[in-house]
Amino acid sequence: QVQLVESGGGLVQPGGSLTLSCAASGSIFSINVMEWYRQAPGKERELVASITHPGSTGYGDSVKGRFTISRDNAKNTMYLQMNNLKPEDTAVYYCYMNLRSRTTTYFNNYWGQGTQVTVSS
Repeated sequence: QVQLVESGGGLVQPGGSLTLSCAASGSIFSINVMEWYRQAPGKERELVASITHPGSTGYGDSVKGRFTISRDNAKNTMYLQMNNLKPEDTAVYYCYMNLRSRTTTYFNNYWGQGTQVTVSS
């Protein structure tokens, strides 16, 4: 069974950095797009960053120039390097992957359990 496991969240001071990881476990055949979302209390979930299989990236306006998404296809893992963090970055961060397992002939959507990022002094 495919699972996405996130790690790397925590408490950081404004201006600090954190790196989130999301690893897909199970029998993976191929992964298309990988994405990071976040949801702050009382707000809708928003797309933070995305990366395609060839490596094309896209970012939300609020994180451009501060966050960097990357992926390691050999490890079925993606990362989110977050620099110059601001209090408004505080949220639960979720990873998403569109992937195909070795037991199916189609791609499906998978979500991580979420990891809390808190930016506060």
